[in-house]
Amino acid sequence: MFEVLCETDDFVAIEKPSGVSVLRDRAGLPNLFDVIREQFPEAKLVHRLDKGTSGILIVARTKEFQAFASRQFAKRKVRKFYVAVVAGHIASGRSLTIDLPLNPGRKGRFRVAGLREEIRSRREGWFIDSSLGHPSTTRVRVLAIGPRRSLVLIQPLSGRTHQVRVHLAWIGHAIVGDTLYGAPRSNEQAWPRMLLHSSRICLADQCNLKSVPPDEFWQSVQS
Repeated sequence: MFEVLCETDDFVAIEKPSGVSVLRDRAGLPNLFDVIREQFPEAKLVHRLDKGTSGILIVARTKEFQAFASRQFAKRKVRKFYVAVVAGHIASGRSLTIDLPLNPGRKGRFRVAGLREEIRSRREGWFIDSSLGHPSTTRVRVLAIGPRRSLVLIQPLSGRTHQVRVHLAWIGHAIVGDTLYGAPRSNEQAWPRMLLHSSRICLADQCNLKSVPPDEFWQSVQS
């Protein structure tokens, strides 16, 4: 169910497949963490990825590393990068910033703390004039543009739940295959899985991990 990318005495980094939950969900379906513990009984969770997201997942093997890594994530000292395919075309040639505060929404969803029509765009990116919600910032840079979609590199600068998915959906460029925040039946967004991949994690001087997205990311951009 998973590939080991890096293994040390302190942690193991795995390649999480799309479509499987890290922990047991309400449906009681098989989850990744139980499978990890079959191979690494001492495994301890450090962070999570959404069910539909693929890519790098770091699992601690000692209590000391778990505590260290958890502090790094909590203090926003971990640099995380994702590759995604989004609907439509985003301006290329520069890094753009999505600065939109978030609030919990209905049925486990999250939303921007304001109205969609209040979102403003400028050369640097997108923002909303609001003092409400939890501050949330995401950087986006275009890697490739196809007929209907864009391949983008994403760096979340804050760690809100579903932040990347909400931000991209609310600026009109939902992640391809995201059935929760997008319009999965549209020609631009329809795909069998969510095309979001954890591609790089930099954790202090402990590790600098990289993972190449599956070929279908490029195929979806070109189609």
